[in-house]
Amino acid sequence: MHTNNRKFMQCPSFKNIMFESDQTKGVDPPPFSKPITGQVTTLTQFDDTLTTPDYMKLVEARRSLRDYSGKPMTQAELAFMLWSAQGVKSYRGNVATFRTVPSGGARHPFETYIAVQHVEGLEPGLYRYLPLENVGEKAVAIERLGNIDDYPDTITAMLAGQAWAAKAPVILFYSCIPYRAEWRYDSAAHRVVLIDLGHLGQNVMLSAVALGLGSCCMAAYDQQLCDKVLGFDGLDEYTVYAISVGAEGL
Repeated sequence: MHTNNRKFMQCPSFKNIMFESDQTKGVDPPPFSKPITGQVTTLTQFDDTLTTPDYMKLVEARRSLRDYSGKPMTQAELAFMLWSAQGVKSYRGNVATFRTVPSGGARHPFETYIAVQHVEGLEPGLYRYLPLENVGEKAVAIERLGNIDDYPDTITAMLAGQAWAAKAPVILFYSCIPYRAEWRYDSAAHRVVLIDLGHLGQNVMLSAVALGLGSCCMAAYDQQLCDKVLGFDGLDEYTVYAISVGAEGL
């Protein structure tokens, strides 16, 4: 039996943990986002006409899609996908960001990386979403981090041999910077982070349906290869999720 894993899922005594966290010790909180190092692009702005407003139809239509057409995504579609999963709506001082998805303690310990294959007006390659730019607006900024050499083969290897995913116009890779949550929740942070990932993934999937697209959330990936390609050290930042997005194949 996987006793330790089962116990990990159970709720700890937050009362004791909160007395031990760096937050209660008066340590300054970590930054909300990583610093910008690449060339910044502001994507085409989206508006309310881009998506369907019928929530019931969204829930009914949501499913995992593993067959993608060659149709490129638009910049507005990509912008909406990024904003809907991690967009910042407001701040609480230097302690918390309030975003489009819930997060324990409003810590939001994730970074969004985008493997772009077919997006109108964007050079293929690796990008990162910049959620702190254009806060409160429906304009979205990304930074270019570089090329992805041998894209289909590299993506397939990163995603544990799931070659179908390499046909998607976009794959969202989410990393975790654990100290953002540890600062508040100490040893209980990692359980909370896993719960937060579920919130994020559902927003992405429903948003894809709202755009007339499909998606598939993936927990199967090569940890070491993903961390290497995406530039993580595997300790202070590491891959935790991958989601393919695109139009359904005919």
